[in-house]
Amino acid sequence: MSIRVSSNQMMYNYKKQLNDANSRQDKLLEQGDGNKLHRPSDDSVGYTKYLRYDTSSQENTQYQENVNTGISWMKASDSALVSMTNIQTTFKEKTVAAANDTNNTSDRAAIGKEMMAEIQELVSLGNTMQGDRYLFAGQKDTTMPFSLSETKVFRGQAKTLDDKASAYFSGAGTATTAGSIKQMLTLTGSDGNTYYLNTKDGYLYTQDFVDSGYKANVADNANAVVDPAADSVGQLAGWNDGTVKVSDYFKNTGELRQQKNATTGDMEDPVLKDATPTNTGTVDVSTLTFTFKTVEQQIATYQGDAKYISMTKKNGTTEPTSDTVNVTGQDIWGTDIFDNADSGNAASGTAMLNSMLTVHAKVVGEDVLYLKDDAQTLADESHATTVNTETKLGARQQLYTSVKTMLGNQQTLIQGDITDVMSADVAQLATKLMEAQTVYNMSLALGARILPSSLADYLG
Repeated sequence: MSIRVSSNQMMYNYKKQLNDANSRQDKLLEQGDGNKLHRPSDDSVGYTKYLRYDTSSQENTQYQENVNTGISWMKASDSALVSMTNIQTTFKEKTVAAANDTNNTSDRAAIGKEMMAEIQELVSLGNTMQGDRYLFAGQKDTTMPFSLSETKVFRGQAKTLDDKASAYFSGAGTATTAGSIKQMLTLTGSDGNTYYLNTKDGYLYTQDFVDSGYKANVADNANAVVDPAADSVGQLAGWNDGTVKVSDYFKNTGELRQQKNATTGDMEDPVLKDATPTNTGTVDVSTLTFTFKTVEQQIATYQGDAKYISMTKKNGTTEPTSDTVNVTGQDIWGTDIFDNADSGNAASGTAMLNSMLTVHAKVVGEDVLYLKDDAQTLADESHATTVNTETKLGARQQLYTSVKTMLGNQQTLIQGDITDVMSADVAQLATKLMEAQTVYNMSLALGARILPSSLADYLG
């Protein structure tokens, strides 16, 4: 009886060891695909490292896709902006040419026609698409952002100050300096004269003083700034305390909001009253009423929004400024007196574009004085605004290009880590496999010799 038990135990041990040898051989054969880890039980510590590295690799791949998409988006945007700035340069040249006194009516009509063609091209460039998405529409990138009105409307005429005039009327320590004064609204008094309204405080200035009179003060004192009590001729009620804003009279595109006449019920241009004189020796404005001077022109509108599209390029906190890959209508065309932060209107997204349309209307209307002064400043500012946006976009594109290189290097390092933890040593594997095969073969041979091959052998 004891012999029978010993034989069974011997066979059980032999089979177990033979199966273990076979399992070791199978495991080594499994690594023939080059990977030594196929399941957590192969090496729990190594497999944990692999999972961490694999997660990093997947994140890196996603960031690389984001960066490539962002660079592609910004390249297309930059190309459109370059074309825009080239057109604006030509537009400025035509503005200068139109101001030449040697031009006649047909000459300015021809220049105006060329200008309109350039504005239409700017609108078209503003509607540039990347695939089925509009580049300059903000997050409303499935909506065509820019359009040009078929009919003409009456737009308020702004007096655009050059740098010296802006510095004077924006001087520190005065009542008018809640921000830089770049433009004033042009008014026509009931006396037939032209006045300029500072919309930040309601002070009125004569055309002569804004155009040239202030220069005498600067000549006497290079640091001179505006003194409303001495320089203005009066103040319109409501503008100084913010109860009256530009938005009460104008849309954000500068289009005049006509008001209903309380007596006749007719829609007509608004009349401004309640002017208090401050310098009655020049003009007693308390006896005057004022209307806004307007320009009849087409209007460009923006159907996009001011929101940005971000494409994250690395782990950590988001960086809205550097992660942004798009520019909006407001970035390209800036703001003006009709849609800036003080106007009471939302940003239009077409401020400078509408100013260019004003210049076009003045060319066709042969307003040479305007073309020699305001039009030159507007053309310069329009070009400068777009160039500034192009420069910022170029800086972000360069940043994304640098990040692309960094992510590529990181991916190489991550793949190296994965290789280190996952890859089998081929030479070592071959040696172990031959050893396992030899042990297995020897086990089979030994078993064939020492184990009973039949019941008769066992009994015998």
